[in-house]
Amino acid sequence: MHLMEKGEGENQTSIMEFILLGFGDLPELQILLFLLFLVIYIVTMSGNILMVALVVAYQHLHTPMYFFLGNLSCLETCYLSTILPRMLASLLTGDRTISVEGCMIQLVLFGSLVTTECYLLTVMSYDRYLAICKPLHYGTLMNGRLCLQLAAGSWISGFLVCRIFICLMPQLIFCGPNEIDHFFCDFTSLIQLSCSDTSQVTPFIYIFSFLDAVSPFLLTLASYICIIATILVIPSTTGRQKAFSTCSSHLIMVALFYGTIMIVYMLPKSGTWRALNKVFSIGHTVLTPLANPLIYSLRNREVQEALRNAVRRAVTLTKNPD
Repeated sequence: MHLMEKGEGENQTSIMEFILLGFGDLPELQILLFLLFLVIYIVTMSGNILMVALVVAYQHLHTPMYFFLGNLSCLETCYLSTILPRMLASLLTGDRTISVEGCMIQLVLFGSLVTTECYLLTVMSYDRYLAICKPLHYGTLMNGRLCLQLAAGSWISGFLVCRIFICLMPQLIFCGPNEIDHFFCDFTSLIQLSCSDTSQVTPFIYIFSFLDAVSPFLLTLASYICIIATILVIPSTTGRQKAFSTCSSHLIMVALFYGTIMIVYMLPKSGTWRALNKVFSIGHTVLTPLANPLIYSLRNREVQEALRNAVRRAVTLTKNPD
Protein backbone atom coordinates (compact mmCIF):
# COMPACT_ATOMS: atom_id res chain seq x y z
CA MET A 1 0.00 0.00 0.00
CA HIS A 2 1.02 3.59 -0.44
CA LEU A 3 -0.60 6.97 0.07
CA MET A 4 -1.88 8.94 -2.88
CA GLU A 5 -3.00 12.55 -2.69
CA LYS A 6 -6.63 13.16 -3.51
CA GLY A 7 -8.39 16.47 -3.66
CA GLU A 8 -7.12 19.20 -1.35
CA GLY A 9 -4.87 17.48 1.08
CA GLU A 10 -6.92 14.30 1.55
CA ASN A 11 -4.94 11.10 1.77
CA GLN A 12 -6.28 7.99 0.07
CA THR A 13 -4.75 4.55 0.34
CA SER A 14 -4.01 3.18 -3.12
CA ILE A 15 -3.54 -0.55 -3.64
CA MET A 16 -0.40 -1.86 -5.33
CA GLU A 17 -1.69 -5.21 -6.61
CA PHE A 18 -4.78 -7.20 -7.47
CA ILE A 19 -5.63 -10.79 -6.63
CA LEU A 20 -6.92 -12.80 -9.60
CA LEU A 21 -9.14 -15.39 -7.94
CA GLY A 22 -9.29 -17.45 -11.15
CA PHE A 23 -10.08 -21.06 -10.31
CA GLY A 24 -8.90 -20.80 -6.70
CA ASP A 25 -12.22 -22.17 -5.48
CA LEU A 26 -11.16 -25.55 -6.94
CA PRO A 27 -7.93 -26.25 -5.00
CA GLU A 28 -8.06 -29.99 -5.62
CA LEU A 29 -8.02 -29.41 -9.41
CA GLN A 30 -5.15 -26.92 -9.63
CA ILE A 31 -2.53 -29.37 -10.93
CA LEU A 32 -5.01 -30.98 -13.35
CA LEU A 33 -6.04 -27.56 -14.67
CA PHE A 34 -2.38 -26.57 -14.98
CA LEU A 35 -1.59 -29.65 -17.08
CA LEU A 36 -4.72 -29.18 -19.20
CA PHE A 37 -4.02 -25.53 -19.99
CA LEU A 38 -0.31 -26.21 -20.50
CA VAL A 39 -1.13 -28.80 -23.18
CA ILE A 40 -3.62 -26.39 -24.76
CA TYR A 41 -1.01 -23.61 -24.75
CA ILE A 42 1.69 -25.78 -26.35
CA VAL A 43 -0.69 -27.19 -29.00
CA THR A 44 -2.16 -23.76 -29.79
CA MET A 45 1.18 -22.00 -30.11
CA SER A 46 2.65 -24.83 -32.19
CA GLY A 47 -0.41 -25.03 -34.44
CA ASN A 48 -0.63 -21.30 -35.13
CA ILE A 49 3.12 -20.87 -35.68
CA LEU A 50 3.05 -23.86 -38.05
CA MET A 51 0.12 -22.30 -39.91
CA VAL A 52 2.07 -19.06 -40.40
CA ALA A 53 5.11 -21.02 -41.58
CA LEU A 54 3.05 -23.03 -44.10
CA VAL A 55 1.41 -19.90 -45.52
CA VAL A 56 4.81 -18.25 -45.95
CA ALA A 57 6.62 -21.31 -47.33
CA TYR A 58 4.20 -22.75 -49.91
CA GLN A 59 3.35 -20.94 -53.11
CA HIS A 60 -0.14 -22.43 -53.50
CA LEU A 61 -1.11 -20.81 -50.17
CA HIS A 62 -0.15 -17.33 -51.40
CA THR A 63 -3.79 -16.32 -51.84
CA PRO A 64 -5.83 -13.62 -50.05
CA MET A 65 -7.67 -16.13 -47.86
CA TYR A 66 -4.47 -17.72 -46.56
CA PHE A 67 -2.74 -14.35 -46.25
CA PHE A 68 -5.48 -13.28 -43.84
CA LEU A 69 -5.35 -16.68 -42.15
CA GLY A 70 -1.62 -16.19 -41.56
CA ASN A 71 -2.36 -12.83 -39.96
CA LEU A 72 -5.06 -14.42 -37.81
CA SER A 73 -2.72 -17.19 -36.66
CA CYS A 74 -0.03 -14.64 -35.79
CA LEU A 75 -2.63 -12.68 -33.84
CA GLU A 76 -3.80 -15.77 -31.95
CA THR A 77 -0.28 -16.48 -30.66
CA CYS A 78 -0.11 -12.94 -29.24
CA TYR A 79 -3.70 -13.08 -27.98
CA LEU A 80 -3.23 -16.30 -26.03
CA SER A 81 0.14 -15.21 -24.64
CA THR A 82 -1.37 -12.18 -22.90
CA ILE A 83 -3.48 -14.40 -20.64
CA LEU A 84 -2.42 -18.05 -20.44
CA PRO A 85 1.20 -17.80 -19.16
CA ARG A 86 0.05 -15.73 -16.17
CA MET A 87 -2.77 -18.17 -15.47
CA LEU A 88 -0.41 -21.15 -15.74
CA ALA A 89 1.99 -19.56 -13.26
CA SER A 90 -0.88 -18.95 -10.86
CA LEU A 91 -2.12 -22.54 -11.10
CA LEU A 92 1.37 -23.93 -10.57
CA THR A 93 2.61 -21.70 -7.74
CA GLY A 94 -0.65 -20.64 -6.11
CA ASP A 95 0.45 -16.99 -6.35
CA ARG A 96 -2.60 -15.19 -7.67
CA THR A 97 -1.35 -11.62 -7.26
CA ILE A 98 -0.71 -9.27 -10.17
CA SER A 99 0.55 -5.70 -9.92
CA VAL A 100 -1.78 -2.86 -10.87
CA GLU A 101 0.59 -1.95 -13.72
CA GLY A 102 0.71 -5.58 -14.90
CA CYS A 103 -3.06 -5.78 -14.79
CA MET A 104 -3.38 -2.58 -16.84
CA ILE A 105 -0.87 -3.85 -19.41
CA GLN A 106 -2.77 -7.14 -19.73
CA LEU A 107 -6.07 -5.28 -20.17
CA VAL A 108 -4.64 -2.92 -22.81
CA LEU A 109 -3.04 -5.75 -24.82
CA PHE A 110 -6.14 -7.92 -24.54
CA GLY A 111 -8.44 -5.10 -25.68
CA SER A 112 -6.27 -4.18 -28.66
CA LEU A 113 -5.86 -7.79 -29.81
CA VAL A 114 -9.59 -8.53 -29.48
CA THR A 115 -10.29 -5.45 -31.62
CA THR A 116 -7.78 -6.62 -34.24
CA GLU A 117 -9.38 -10.06 -34.31
CA CYS A 118 -12.86 -8.59 -34.79
CA TYR A 119 -11.68 -6.63 -37.81
CA LEU A 120 -9.63 -9.51 -39.22
CA LEU A 121 -12.65 -11.82 -39.06
CA THR A 122 -14.67 -9.13 -40.84
CA VAL A 123 -12.01 -8.77 -43.53
CA MET A 124 -11.97 -12.54 -44.02
CA SER A 125 -15.76 -12.59 -44.36
CA TYR A 126 -15.52 -9.82 -46.97
CA ASP A 127 -12.94 -11.91 -48.84
CA ARG A 128 -15.35 -14.88 -48.84
CA TYR A 129 -18.19 -12.57 -49.95
CA LEU A 130 -16.20 -11.46 -52.99
CA ALA A 131 -15.10 -15.03 -53.78
CA ILE A 132 -18.67 -16.40 -53.73
CA CYS A 133 -20.83 -13.44 -54.75
CA LYS A 134 -18.42 -11.77 -57.21
CA PRO A 135 -16.31 -14.67 -58.52
CA LEU A 136 -15.61 -13.15 -61.94
CA HIS A 137 -14.21 -9.95 -60.39
CA TYR A 138 -12.58 -11.55 -57.35
CA GLY A 139 -9.01 -11.56 -58.71
CA THR A 140 -9.26 -7.90 -59.71
CA LEU A 141 -10.97 -6.66 -56.57
CA MET A 142 -9.02 -8.63 -53.95
CA ASN A 143 -5.54 -7.75 -55.21
CA GLY A 144 -2.31 -7.74 -53.22
CA ARG A 145 -2.49 -4.05 -52.42
CA LEU A 146 -6.01 -4.28 -51.01
CA CYS A 147 -5.04 -7.34 -48.94
CA LEU A 148 -2.17 -5.43 -47.36
CA GLN A 149 -4.39 -2.40 -46.70
CA LEU A 150 -7.13 -4.48 -45.07
CA ALA A 151 -4.69 -6.44 -42.89
CA ALA A 152 -2.81 -3.29 -41.89
CA GLY A 153 -6.09 -1.53 -41.11
CA SER A 154 -7.09 -4.37 -38.78
CA TRP A 155 -3.80 -4.19 -36.85
CA ILE A 156 -3.83 -0.38 -36.74
CA SER A 157 -7.37 -0.40 -35.33
CA GLY A 158 -6.09 -2.55 -32.47
CA PHE A 159 -3.20 -0.18 -31.76
CA LEU A 160 -5.60 2.77 -31.75
CA VAL A 161 -7.67 1.03 -29.08
CA CYS A 162 -4.42 0.39 -27.19
CA ARG A 163 -3.68 4.13 -27.30
CA ILE A 164 -7.18 5.02 -26.12
CA PHE A 165 -6.94 2.59 -23.18
CA ILE A 166 -3.55 4.05 -22.22
CA CYS A 167 -5.14 7.50 -22.06
CA LEU A 168 -8.19 6.37 -20.06
CA MET A 169 -6.67 3.93 -17.55
CA PRO A 170 -4.75 6.55 -15.47
CA GLN A 171 -8.13 8.06 -14.53
CA LEU A 172 -8.98 4.93 -12.54
CA ILE A 173 -7.89 4.93 -8.89
CA PHE A 174 -8.04 1.75 -6.80
CA CYS A 175 -8.19 2.09 -3.04
CA GLY A 176 -10.64 -0.53 -1.78
CA PRO A 177 -11.16 -4.26 -2.49
CA ASN A 178 -8.51 -5.74 -4.76
CA GLU A 179 -9.95 -9.16 -5.60
CA ILE A 180 -10.89 -9.84 -9.23
CA ASP A 181 -13.12 -12.89 -9.56
CA HIS A 182 -11.68 -13.88 -12.93
CA PHE A 183 -8.56 -15.46 -14.42
CA PHE A 184 -7.49 -12.28 -16.23
CA CYS A 185 -7.93 -8.52 -15.90
CA ASP A 186 -11.10 -7.44 -17.66
CA PHE A 187 -12.49 -3.93 -17.87
CA THR A 188 -15.80 -4.68 -16.13
CA SER A 189 -14.04 -5.97 -13.01
CA LEU A 190 -11.69 -2.98 -12.86
CA ILE A 191 -14.54 -0.52 -13.20
CA GLN A 192 -16.34 -2.22 -10.29
CA LEU A 193 -13.22 -2.04 -8.10
CA SER A 194 -12.32 1.56 -8.93
CA CYS A 195 -13.07 4.13 -6.23
CA SER A 196 -12.68 7.07 -8.62
CA ASP A 197 -15.44 8.65 -10.67
CA THR A 198 -15.90 6.41 -13.75
CA SER A 199 -18.78 8.38 -15.26
CA GLN A 200 -16.47 9.91 -17.88
CA VAL A 201 -14.50 6.76 -18.66
CA THR A 202 -17.35 4.27 -19.05
CA PRO A 203 -19.19 6.03 -21.93
CA PHE A 204 -15.95 6.15 -23.96
CA ILE A 205 -15.39 2.44 -23.43
CA TYR A 206 -18.92 1.56 -24.52
CA ILE A 207 -18.66 3.78 -27.61
CA PHE A 208 -15.40 2.19 -28.69
CA SER A 209 -16.73 -1.27 -27.85
CA PHE A 210 -19.58 -0.64 -30.28
CA LEU A 211 -17.24 0.66 -32.97
CA ASP A 212 -14.65 -2.07 -32.52
CA ALA A 213 -16.77 -5.14 -31.74
CA VAL A 214 -20.44 -4.64 -32.63
CA SER A 215 -19.80 -2.86 -35.94
CA PRO A 216 -17.40 -5.55 -37.26
CA PHE A 217 -19.87 -8.23 -36.16
CA LEU A 218 -22.70 -6.53 -38.08
CA LEU A 219 -20.50 -6.24 -41.18
CA THR A 220 -19.57 -9.92 -40.88
CA LEU A 221 -23.23 -10.83 -40.47
CA ALA A 222 -24.15 -8.78 -43.55
CA SER A 223 -21.46 -10.55 -45.58
CA TYR A 224 -22.76 -13.97 -44.61
CA ILE A 225 -26.36 -13.04 -45.33
CA CYS A 226 -25.29 -12.16 -48.87
CA ILE A 227 -23.17 -15.33 -49.10
CA ILE A 228 -26.01 -17.59 -47.96
CA ALA A 229 -28.47 -15.87 -50.31
CA THR A 230 -26.07 -16.45 -53.21
CA ILE A 231 -25.45 -20.09 -52.29
CA LEU A 232 -29.18 -20.83 -52.08
CA VAL A 233 -29.78 -19.76 -55.69
CA ILE A 234 -27.01 -22.00 -57.08
CA PRO A 235 -28.94 -24.64 -59.07
CA SER A 236 -26.78 -27.72 -58.46
CA THR A 237 -26.28 -29.43 -55.10
CA THR A 238 -22.60 -29.96 -55.88
CA GLY A 239 -22.18 -26.25 -56.61
CA ARG A 240 -23.85 -25.28 -53.35
CA GLN A 241 -21.68 -27.68 -51.37
CA LYS A 242 -18.51 -26.43 -53.03
CA ALA A 243 -19.43 -22.80 -52.41
CA PHE A 244 -20.30 -23.46 -48.77
CA SER A 245 -17.08 -25.41 -48.20
CA THR A 246 -15.03 -22.33 -49.12
CA CYS A 247 -16.42 -20.38 -46.17
CA SER A 248 -17.42 -23.09 -43.66
CA SER A 249 -14.12 -23.01 -41.70
CA HIS A 250 -14.28 -19.25 -41.29
CA LEU A 251 -17.96 -19.40 -40.37
CA ILE A 252 -17.18 -21.86 -37.57
CA MET A 253 -14.48 -19.51 -36.23
CA VAL A 254 -16.85 -16.53 -36.33
CA ALA A 255 -19.60 -18.47 -34.54
CA LEU A 256 -17.21 -19.68 -31.82
CA PHE A 257 -15.58 -16.29 -31.26
CA TYR A 258 -18.65 -14.06 -31.27
CA GLY A 259 -20.92 -16.69 -29.69
CA THR A 260 -18.79 -17.02 -26.56
CA ILE A 261 -18.21 -13.25 -26.30
CA MET A 262 -21.95 -12.56 -26.50
CA ILE A 263 -22.70 -15.13 -23.82
CA VAL A 264 -19.98 -13.71 -21.54
CA TYR A 265 -21.23 -10.14 -21.74
CA MET A 266 -24.94 -11.01 -21.63
CA LEU A 267 -24.74 -13.29 -18.58
CA PRO A 268 -25.38 -11.71 -15.15
CA LYS A 269 -22.18 -11.08 -13.21
CA SER A 270 -23.38 -12.35 -9.84
CA GLY A 271 -24.13 -15.61 -8.06
CA THR A 272 -23.76 -18.91 -9.89
CA TRP A 273 -23.66 -17.05 -13.21
CA ARG A 274 -20.19 -15.74 -12.33
CA ALA A 275 -18.74 -19.26 -12.56
CA LEU A 276 -20.39 -19.75 -15.97
CA ASN A 277 -18.94 -16.42 -17.02
CA LYS A 278 -15.44 -17.80 -16.41
CA VAL A 279 -16.21 -20.99 -18.31
CA PHE A 280 -17.49 -19.17 -21.38
CA SER A 281 -14.59 -16.68 -21.17
CA ILE A 282 -12.30 -19.65 -21.75
CA GLY A 283 -14.14 -20.07 -25.07
CA HIS A 284 -12.96 -16.83 -26.68
CA THR A 285 -9.64 -16.47 -24.81
CA VAL A 286 -8.34 -20.05 -25.00
CA LEU A 287 -10.45 -22.29 -27.24
CA THR A 288 -10.76 -19.93 -30.22
CA PRO A 289 -6.95 -19.70 -30.69
CA LEU A 290 -6.79 -23.50 -30.30
CA ALA A 291 -9.61 -24.09 -32.81
CA ASN A 292 -8.12 -21.84 -35.49
CA PRO A 293 -5.29 -24.13 -36.72
CA LEU A 294 -7.28 -27.30 -36.02
CA ILE A 295 -10.30 -26.23 -38.06
CA TYR A 296 -8.29 -24.96 -41.02
CA SER A 297 -5.91 -27.94 -41.04
CA LEU A 298 -8.72 -30.49 -40.83
CA ARG A 299 -11.10 -28.87 -43.32
CA ASN A 300 -8.81 -27.39 -45.99
CA ARG A 301 -7.16 -29.64 -48.55
CA GLU A 302 -4.61 -26.98 -49.48
CA VAL A 303 -3.39 -26.78 -45.88
CA GLN A 304 -3.36 -30.58 -45.59
CA GLU A 305 -1.27 -30.82 -48.76
CA ALA A 306 1.20 -28.22 -47.47
CA LEU A 307 1.39 -30.04 -44.14
CA ARG A 308 2.10 -33.38 -45.84
CA ASN A 309 4.81 -31.76 -47.94
CA ALA A 310 6.35 -30.23 -44.83
CA VAL A 311 6.35 -33.60 -43.05
CA ARG A 312 7.90 -35.35 -46.07
CA ARG A 313 10.57 -32.66 -46.30
CA ALA A 314 11.32 -32.97 -42.56
CA VAL A 315 11.57 -36.76 -42.82
CA THR A 316 13.87 -36.47 -45.83
CA LEU A 317 16.16 -34.02 -44.04
CA THR A 318 16.23 -36.30 -40.99
CA LYS A 319 17.25 -39.32 -43.06
CA ASN A 320 19.72 -37.38 -45.20
CA PRO A 321 21.14 -34.60 -43.01
CA ASP A 322 23.91 -33.92 -45.53
